[in-house]
Amino acid sequence: MPSPDSEQQAIAVFAALTDPTRRALLDELARAGPATVTELARRLPISRQAVAKHLGQLAEAGLVSTDEPEGRRLPYRLEPAPIRAAQVWLAALANRWDTRLTALERALDADTE
Repeated sequence: MPSPDSEQQAIAVFAALTDPTRRALLDELARAGPATVTELARRLPISRQAVAKHLGQLAEAGLVSTDEPEGRRLPYRLEPAPIRAAQVWLAALANRWDTRLTALERALDADTE
């Protein structure tokens, strides 16, 4: 069973991915590589302020990061670890369901014999 920390990280990832604008930003970073807020605003049909807001939410979920020191604009880049953590959490959930479904199938088969 996944740890509570991995579950919390998975929840943060899923919450971040609910918004289509955030998914579009992730897609753009995956497609074209690291980019600044200004570059992303030029590529997508949203304002620079909206890009910054959504990147902040993605950063809180750990999905993007930047080495932005105070006063400098450096590119945001994807961080794969949170997605992997969410995949592990989903795999554990799927495994529990598979185990239960297999047990149900065996019980139903036993009843028909």
